[in-house]
Amino acid sequence: MSSQTPATDVLVLGGSGVDTIIHVPELPLPYADSYMIDTGIRTRAGQTGDFVALGLSALGLRTHHLDLVGDDPEGDLVRALHREHGIGLTALPHPAGTRRAVNLVGPDGRRLSLYDTSRARPGDRFPPERLRMLAGASRHVHVTITPPCADALPLLTETGVPLSTDLHDWDGENPYHEPFAYAADTVFLSAAALTDPERTLRRIAERGRARTVVATAGAEGAYLLADGELSHVPAVPPPAPVVDSNGAGDAFAAAFLYGRLSGEPPERCARYGAIAGAHACTIPASRAEPIGRDDLLGRAAAPRP
Repeated sequence: MSSQTPATDVLVLGGSGVDTIIHVPELPLPYADSYMIDTGIRTRAGQTGDFVALGLSALGLRTHHLDLVGDDPEGDLVRALHREHGIGLTALPHPAGTRRAVNLVGPDGRRLSLYDTSRARPGDRFPPERLRMLAGASRHVHVTITPPCADALPLLTETGVPLSTDLHDWDGENPYHEPFAYAADTVFLSAAALTDPERTLRRIAERGRARTVVATAGAEGAYLLADGELSHVPAVPPPAPVVDSNGAGDAFAAAFLYGRLSGEPPERCARYGAIAGAHACTIPASRAEPIGRDDLLGRAAAPRP
């Protein structure tokens, strides 16, 4: 692709890939020689960076995605997804192939993800000049935690462009996540593996650059630490039955960033995130249908139950 790109609101770094979705009768799945999957087994493009880019674009933000993508059938799916949704993609060649995963989804929408780590190599890097050019043309950069994004953090910090990241199910101890946690201005993570969410949020803020840290907690809402003040963000009732939680955290992050780039206070941004995350839980993982701006703002303006 051409090295030229128009000015963007958000550059999404990394996190592209393909998932194979399998709906199973229960999780954990008991051992058996075989299972019959009546709902079908589907493969589609869409991992964390793709979902954040889709969510941002659906909310009207000019979005560009930069990643290493293989010249393979999975890479074709990633390129087609961005093309169909009008999202700019700089897909740099990746000899190891496009990232892929298998998601087992239970009846309640919970999932178990199996990631193919063979498609990452220690020497993977983003070309510095390409990264600097794209970041410099953006109002904000969202950095996923997929390789080789950690090595890009020093350069991104030098640009002065605000950064965000999603640590997903970090336990607060794994050192792999720390460079992301301490380099970003806005940090998202799941509270699922945290024994003391407040302690982890405050440690991120104290040791790093973040002024805003958000830990999502599913049906329990979210914890928001903004400028040293901790508050609880109530969960939003899903507008339809929950079918799949895959992508809910990415939807939360996209809507939160939309609010942030629109000049909204952190509490309002978190409200947007909760609405978008609840919407995502009602959409099957095989479909790419993030919440739109009018729908988001309409729901945010409605009286709370």
